[in-house]
Amino acid sequence: MIADIKLGLCNPPEPIYLYVKNAELGGESYLWYHYDIDREKTIPVTQRALTGYLSELRLTTKEFKGKDNLKLDIVVSADELYIIRTGVETNFAKSFLLAASLIQDFSKPLIIVANAGDENTVFCNLYDAATKTKIYREWSRDLDWATIIRDIQSLLGGASSTIPSTPKLSVVPQPVHTLDLRVKNIRTLLDYPLDLVREWLQFQDTNSPSQLHISKIDELVKTMCLAWAADKCEYPNQAESSYQHLVVDAVASGADELVAIRAWMQQLQAVKTGAV
Repeated sequence: MIADIKLGLCNPPEPIYLYVKNAELGGESYLWYHYDIDREKTIPVTQRALTGYLSELRLTTKEFKGKDNLKLDIVVSADELYIIRTGVETNFAKSFLLAASLIQDFSKPLIIVANAGDENTVFCNLYDAATKTKIYREWSRDLDWATIIRDIQSLLGGASSTIPSTPKLSVVPQPVHTLDLRVKNIRTLLDYPLDLVREWLQFQDTNSPSQLHISKIDELVKTMCLAWAADKCEYPNQAESSYQHLVVDAVASGADELVAIRAWMQQLQAVKTGAV
C-alpha cells in the first residue's frame, strides 16, 4: 500500500464538504457548493453528480442562529473523502434515503446526483455506477425515516452520530412542505417575482421556507404583500396598517390566509380607483 501513496506537496487529508442549495452566484447556477470558512466564501460546484462508495451515514447537530439543526452527513469515498451535508428533513435527504433503502450491497460504487425541483428545492437521484441504472422507490405515506437511517447504517457496518440516539423524524413524507406551499400560493396570488423570493431566502442562509422559523415566513409574506401594495396607497403606512387589520388580525381570528389576502388586495384596489 505504501507504493500507492503519492509523495510530495499536497493538501491536508481533510474531507471535502458539499452543501446542498439551489442558487445562483455571479450568473452561475448551482445545486451544491463548498464553503471556504477562512474567507467566508461560497464556492459553487457546477458538476451535479458525485461517484464513489457510500461509506457512512451520520446524524449531526449543528447550531444555526442559536438553535440546533439536525443534519444528515452522507460520507462518500472517492478520489477524496466527501461529506454531503444537508438538513435531515429536506427533499434531498429524503429522496436519497428513499433510494438508498433499496440497496443491500454498498461495496459497489454509486452515482449521487443533485436535481433541481420546483421553486428552489433540490432532490437526489441515485444510480448504480457500473450499470448507470437509476435506483428508484416510490414515495409512501407510511415510511419510518428513522428506521430507514438505522437500516442503512447497519448495512454500512454501523455509523457514529453526535447525538445520543436516532431522533424522531417525520413518518409522512411531504413532496411539497406545507410551509413551502404557503409561500408559493401567496407569491402566485401576488404575482411576486420568484427570483426575489430566492434572493430573500439566500440572505436567510437557506433554500426553502420550510427550513425557517414561522416568524421568518410571516416576515416574507408581509414583504411580498407590501411590495404588491407599494403603488396602491396614498400614504406609506396605509398599506401596512390595513394589512395588519385585514390579514394578520383576521388570520389570528381563524380566517384563511389566502382569502384574507385576496380581500385585502380587493380593498386596496377599490380605494385606489375611488370605489370606496
